Amino acid sequence: MEPGQELVLGRASTADISVPWDDRISRRHARLQVQSKQVHVSKIEEAENEIFLSGSGQTEFQLEPGNSFVIGSTTFQLVDSVSSFTSPRESPLEEVTFKPHELLKVKYRDADQRIDVLAHLPELILDARNDADLFHRLVTMLLSGVKHADAVAVVRLNEDDRVEVPFWERRRQAQGGFHPSGRLVKEAVKKSGRSVLHVWATREEKPEQDDYTAVAEFDWAFCTPIEDGPAGKWGLYVAGELDHPYQAGGGRSGLDLQADVKFTELVAAIVKSVRRLNQLERQQAGLRQFFAPPILSALGDNLNTEILEPRECDVTVLFCDLRGFSQHAEDSSGDLIGLLGRVSQALGIMTAHILDFGGVTGDFQGDAALGFWGWPFSSDMAPLDACRAALAIRQAFEQIRQQPEHPLSDFRMGIGIAHGRAVAGKIGTSDQVKVTVFGPVVNLASRLEGLTKHLRVPVVLDEATAQIVRSKLDRREGRVRKLAQILPYGMEKSVLVSELLPPESQAETLTEEEVACYERAVDCFITGDWEEAFRLLHAIPASDRAQDFLSLQIARSNRVAPADWDGTIRFDSK
Repeated sequence: MEPGQELVLGRASTADISVPWDDRISRRHARLQVQSKQVHVSKIEEAENEIFLSGSGQTEFQLEPGNSFVIGSTTFQLVDSVSSFTSPRESPLEEVTFKPHELLKVKYRDADQRIDVLAHLPELILDARNDADLFHRLVTMLLSGVKHADAVAVVRLNEDDRVEVPFWERRRQAQGGFHPSGRLVKEAVKKSGRSVLHVWATREEKPEQDDYTAVAEFDWAFCTPIEDGPAGKWGLYVAGELDHPYQAGGGRSGLDLQADVKFTELVAAIVKSVRRLNQLERQQAGLRQFFAPPILSALGDNLNTEILEPRECDVTVLFCDLRGFSQHAEDSSGDLIGLLGRVSQALGIMTAHILDFGGVTGDFQGDAALGFWGWPFSSDMAPLDACRAALAIRQAFEQIRQQPEHPLSDFRMGIGIAHGRAVAGKIGTSDQVKVTVFGPVVNLASRLEGLTKHLRVPVVLDEATAQIVRSKLDRREGRVRKLAQILPYGMEKSVLVSELLPPESQAETLTEEEVACYERAVDCFITGDWEEAFRLLHAIPASDRAQDFLSLQIARSNRVAPADWDGTIRFDSK
């Protein structure tokens, strides 16, 4: 804002300062007249609700930099920037930079009061709605805990090393404005990274000059930096007047100031710790939806590590989709919110089992869930764990299908699993992290899922995954049966696809002899002996739908393979 401007604050979009989110603010609520160092605020007559300054309703007032007023549930604060590093009057009579061990022996004369203030600090920080609210709370708390302070401010250095004052407050509002020492702030926040105390002069020692630097309205001030990672260079600035001449080595004033610095450093340390904990919790919450608990535990607290950076690696990708979703959407056009709730529940089942078996979940793709294994930690067990998750998802939906009243009883799913090289890693910011995986193997897993509808089986594997499962997965957990040599739509290389079957011990599944018979039929089909393939397929129980696919292919050619048959079935659509 520039001096001389007159602005209207209100809810209307045409207002100079538009606040459309607060319905307790009138369309035209207040008029702001910008002056050199203040803003004159006046309530417009037609405005309904009061303007509160320092807790009391006002119709007209002067707003100083750092002060704020409230309308409805919205707080408005006037922020000023100052830079006074070159002021010749800032040179203190005494400058003290405190090292941590120097304050350990300092004792509080009012320990009970200070402990009571500190006890409420974590709650105060956690309840803050945003940084502006946090700054207001910190300043108010420090004024309560540092009884010698006449003014407290939150200060920070911007990119140009200018001091900004997001919030400040004086113990007595009538005392006027507040201008921190730029030299002191720069020394504490940027140069030393430690608490720095400046003592200028007692009231009796100050020269009576109208142009004396603004910091000289105080006898002393100290600034305690707060290390806040990438949040910026900021600190707590406390200032006041001396009752007795300052003695660096001791004396009542010197010891009191040392105690105040120690207290403020405790506040700064707690603020840093709680904000760091908040950041970690936000990161954990963001990653929890993607990573299984064992992976999160292995990553530890420092989540911004190179281990999450995108890199090429061997992964096993699981793509799980809801079948017939378009038809569900059409049938539920009158209750799309209800359909969304059911889809979310189904996706929850998929992702829960992906995470249960140590997988990482990517973003949802419509009505499909993506999971992958082998990143951020490589593992020979990745293909097996992916298959265990697929079998668990299949069993969960089969159990639901037996419950006609269940909201997901009419949902069917298909799963494609592929193993190979891909690029996996995190994308996003320090507060919001997402993970992704991309490469041909991801596309293949998606194509295999699409084939489940044609092959009439719930889970389809590529050849690489099937070979690993055959050699390493205990048959009491799951089995594999070969289905066909397929060239999926949009791909140049054919794939020998297989079905992932539950163990023989489960009801309504094929016996080992029936699986072996089916695979002999597939071998005959690929080599062109369709008559024998047809005979073997008819030895499989009619309840097995997979045989229908090959039987139909054979019947269309009157049980005779085409002259140009190369063993591969080609798909011209997804």
